[in-house]
Amino acid sequence: MDKWLIVSIVICSLCLFFSLAMAVARLIIGPTLADRVVALDLISFITIGYIALYTLYSGQMALLDIAVTLGLVAFLGTIAFARLIAKQSNEE
Repeated sequence: MDKWLIVSIVICSLCLFFSLAMAVARLIIGPTLADRVVALDLISFITIGYIALYTLYSGQMALLDIAVTLGLVAFLGTIAFARLIAKQSNEE
């Protein structure tokens, strides 16, 4: 593996870790349910980024199937939470 690829994977990993820390802070601090839902969605997509980086590092292409599946589940979860929030706002 080329040295520039390893360096770029490390840099991307650090950036993803920083964004993960900020998303967890938003998940904990978030004043509304919508903020927490968006933070949880962001955490799932950051996890997909980590899976993609590890796939580049290890060369195991089967991990991309896991990343795609996680993306679909995260999308469906976000839609479910959005419908829940819309239903709660209509009741009020």
